[in-house]
Amino acid sequence: MTPLHFECVGAQANPCAAVPSITLHLRLTQDHGDPVDAVALRCQIRIEPHRRRYSADEARRLVDLFGDTGRWTRTLKPVSFATVSTMVPGFTGSTVVDLDVPCTYDLEVASTKYFNALDRGTIPLLLLFSGTVFGSHDGRLRVQQVPWSNEEAFSLPVSVWRQAVDLHFPGSAWLRVRQDTMDSLQRFRSEHAFATWDDTVAALLATRP
Repeated sequence: MTPLHFECVGAQANPCAAVPSITLHLRLTQDHGDPVDAVALRCQIRIEPHRRRYSADEARRLVDLFGDTGRWTRTLKPVSFATVSTMVPGFTGSTVVDLDVPCTYDLEVASTKYFNALDRGTIPLLLLFSGTVFGSHDGRLRVQQVPWSNEEAFSLPVSVWRQAVDLHFPGSAWLRVRQDTMDSLQRFRSEHAFATWDDTVAALLATRP
């Protein structure tokens, strides 16, 4: 079997997923050789923040991740996004498959902090492929590994990530706190009879000097 070539040809928010998810459309191509029976594909996805420019507002939101912009030549390092797997059905020549990538909306996760900091444009991703290719030749099973050298740069529109999140949490954000902090917030809310958590937090912020 000749080596496979990988290309990401598009992305969209997955409206049917149980959690916020992005579907990447991958094209697998084998120029010559016998038909591919199946591929057990694994894809590690990284964010490469040095591959794009940032507005002043975006840079301010990224201080938690990378520090002040004066340090970015040393701190703007790749960020892990996800590692996902899928089974690719048999094909001859080329095929396009969907790779579903779940997205957490926990703002303490580095990738989500990065996504949430961006106003527009694209998210620079690097897709690193590995896995096992199954085929046959003269009636004999053949197995071949996908080399780690298979990688693909892809620019994911920020709008696709926001659409994926808004399908589940429109106009909302999530904040994780300790249980004792939550208990205190609950008491404060009950004592003042606030109808929502937004009202509760807004009241606390209004007490700032």
